[in-house]
Amino acid sequence: MNARTLLQRWFGRSWLAAGYAFLYLPIVVLVVFSFNASRHDMVWTGFSTKWYGELFNDVEITGGFVLSLKIAVASAFSSVILGTCAAFALHRYRRFKGRTLFSGMVSAPLVMPEVIIGLSLLLMLVSVQKMFGFPERGLLTIWIGHTLLGMAYATVVVQSRLQEVGKSLEEAAMDLGCRVYQVFFLVTLPNITQALASAWLLTFTLSLDDVVLSAFLSGPGSSTMPIVIFSRARLGIDPRVNAVAALTILVVSIGVIVASVMIARAERRRQRQVSAAAQAE
Repeated sequence: MNARTLLQRWFGRSWLAAGYAFLYLPIVVLVVFSFNASRHDMVWTGFSTKWYGELFNDVEITGGFVLSLKIAVASAFSSVILGTCAAFALHRYRRFKGRTLFSGMVSAPLVMPEVIIGLSLLLMLVSVQKMFGFPERGLLTIWIGHTLLGMAYATVVVQSRLQEVGKSLEEAAMDLGCRVYQVFFLVTLPNITQALASAWLLTFTLSLDDVVLSAFLSGPGSSTMPIVIFSRARLGIDPRVNAVAALTILVVSIGVIVASVMIARAERRRQRQVSAAAQAE
């Protein structure tokens, strides 16, 4: 190995290490200082877990976390359901009246600033509330906004998986006498399970940490955890914010690891079944 090749390798590794450090070092610092005994950041006075104890006594943060969790779970399920329907329609039915408009409307939240989405939804919901007296700004309106945004991401994830699956298995099932709904639930759905899980995790994460839409669509007494954290950060970093961020990182990391293991096991199981079916033929 000559000196030029060695220099290029170390240069690439150095840039990679710098990129990872830029992304993850602030998170590590945040977690470390969540155990700082001092109220002032970057002034280490000793190890302490008192901020975690005070965190659970903070009604505003715990209430915001519970509300964020409810909205994230609900919007993840609704986004995946609507996104799967949209992806299936766009992939299976190449030509139908209004397809271009439908595809554009589904993809619009991906490229449109969240400020515009939040403002337009706010104006629409305020008009609807004036006409019918419903809905009040709160959990329901935030869920509507997060579902609108998450559905676009779920559609992209599921549609990419449907393009890989193809139509051969579905056509074979229909040739064997399966009805359309049986083909979807017995053939198509099992083959896109991993994409559904990925879309659920993605939309759950997007909803859990969304600030812009939540700020536009929230009402009195319905502040989500990101809004609470953002409002406190404007007045100075509260050590309890570091604690809740560290706990969130822990929970998300565990969820991602568990989901990755389950998806990997499901893929290995599917590969074994495909290999067994090929050998049986």
